[in-house]
Amino acid sequence: MVNRRITFVALLMFMLARMDASATPSTQIWIPSTDIQPFAKPHFGWDVYVNAFGNGLLSDGGITLGLLPFQKVGMEVGIDYKDINGAHWYPFYLNAKLGVPEDAFFKYMPALAVGGYDFGFKRGVTTCNILYGLAAKTVWMLGRFSAGGYRGSIGVDPHALWLDKSGKIEDAGVLASWDRVISEVTDKLWVGVDYQSGTNGYGAISFGAAYLFAPNVSVILGYDIYGNPALKPTVTMQVDINAW
Repeated sequence: MVNRRITFVALLMFMLARMDASATPSTQIWIPSTDIQPFAKPHFGWDVYVNAFGNGLLSDGGITLGLLPFQKVGMEVGIDYKDINGAHWYPFYLNAKLGVPEDAFFKYMPALAVGGYDFGFKRGVTTCNILYGLAAKTVWMLGRFSAGGYRGSIGVDPHALWLDKSGKIEDAGVLASWDRVISEVTDKLWVGVDYQSGTNGYGAISFGAAYLFAPNVSVILGYDIYGNPALKPTVTMQVDINAW
């Protein structure tokens, strides 16, 4: 599923520290996916996270473009613009991903992807700098299962969002997800669950469903519960549009 985001998760931390989190590569709901944007096809996305128990709004919009004209190896790059409650603090972030699809080089081969996101331009303020790796495999009619890991603070000192609930640095963890097209109902309906470990500003479990309103337009509705107990859950709506 193409889309994402990250974080309103940290509205409280954002407002206190004047910092954001996350430029968004092709994703599930919250975490990156192994999907790669096709060659020369621009993807426009806009994600909104609203505090489910109070005021607060994060919106994150951007464009992602596929760079490689190959069937077995793909690459995408993107840039995002984030707005937190109307504030614009160094709002631009970069992301990139390299990957191969399922069965690319041999039967039963999982999809593989490596990438990075939340590479901002203000050191210590927007440089969360996350690298990740993922493997994914579709299992019969059960859906697609993905698993991998992430590491933040690449090339910079640990960012405040990497503090766990006790104030210690926690800038690495696990990524996992399940997603499936509900073809028994319609090929336009998709559901998913994803997980990023940690009680830092990124740890979360998210649930959502998407509907394909047109061949190039889909909308996700989801709910996010964060690993840090100080962060309230959010409701998310994510709009994804392929240019053609």
